[in-house]
Order: sequence, then structure tokens, then C-alpha cells
Amino acid sequence: MRIHHLHHGFCARHERHERHGLHGGHHEHGGMEGKARMRRERLFDASDIRLLILHFLSGNSAHGYELIKSIEATAKGEYVPSPGIIYPNLSLLEEMGFIAAVQGDSSKKAWMLTEEGQAELAQQQEHLGHIIAKLESLGVLGDNRRLPEIQRAIHNFKMALNTKLGQSDLPKETLYKIIDTLDQAAKDIERS
Repeated sequence: MRIHHLHHGFCARHERHERHGLHGGHHEHGGMEGKARMRRERLFDASDIRLLILHFLSGNSAHGYELIKSIEATAKGEYVPSPGIIYPNLSLLEEMGFIAAVQGDSSKKAWMLTEEGQAELAQQQEHLGHIIAKLESLGVLGDNRRLPEIQRAIHNFKMALNTKLGQSDLPKETLYKIIDTLDQAAKDIERS
């Protein structure tokens, strides 16, 4: 439970900086892809990220970049934590005594799990299971979204919608029909 308590107290400053882009990462992404990535990054709070770090360090020591890649691989590329999220949490976990710096093969700083970190991870297994399941479900979503038939259908849907909404002086009745069609499609998909 120490990670969750820490999230509400000590990390308030860090999370305020994250919201304002002071740690980098969030404000660097432009366009629609950047907005989608920002939304995905908000799927996990700082305590979730710390648990993921402990989880991936339970197997082997790792550099920050390797931890980012491990999380990305679990989500099959649908979620990639920024360095501005990973590195401050590594420092915090080190201060808490849950991880320790080790001399790696290169000049990069690597971390390993301490006994205290192993105990914390063992205590948080149920919550960790939910976080891992969420990451894996993002991967499934990405796999399904990349199916050629789904991509074609989404493309056709966007083209039809944009063509219609791009018309000037669109009658209110047509707008209401579009809204009803979208609402019905959403219901059909939810109930399928």
C-alpha cells in the first residue's frame, strides 16, 4: 500500500508537472496521433507505472529504455510510456528503497529490485494483475483494429461522414439522421 499512499502525497508535484508538460513527452506529440498517445498515457496513473516497473525488474535488472520497451511490448505498441513518466518514477522507487542502481554493461544507469521492492510487489499482486490485463487488452484492441476489413470499414465510414458533414447548408433533418445512425451503430456494436 505504500506506493498508493505515496501517489497521493509526495507525487502531487510530479503529476502537476506532467499535466503541464514540464517533464517532457506530453507536449512533444503533435497531431491526432499525439492526442491519442496522451489519452493512452492517462490510462495509467503514477502508482500503476511504479508497479509495472517493479514487475519488469523482478525478472532482471534493466535500463529505463528497456522498461519502456517491455511495457510497450506487453501492450503490442498501443501504449508507450514516455521517458518523462518512467525516469521520475525510477528515481522515486530508488528513494523508497524498492530498487537500486547497478553497474550495467554500458554507461547507462540500470536498476534492480531490492528485497523491499520484492515484498511490495508481492503485496500488490492483485492490483498488478489488473494493470497487466489492461495492457494486454490494449494489445488485443490494436490487433483487431489493424485487421484489413476493420480498417477498410472505418475508412469508408470516415469518408462518408466527412463528405456529408463537409456540405454547406446541411438540413437539420439530415444532421439528425446522421446522429441517429451513429447512435444506433454504437448500440449495435456494444450489443454484438
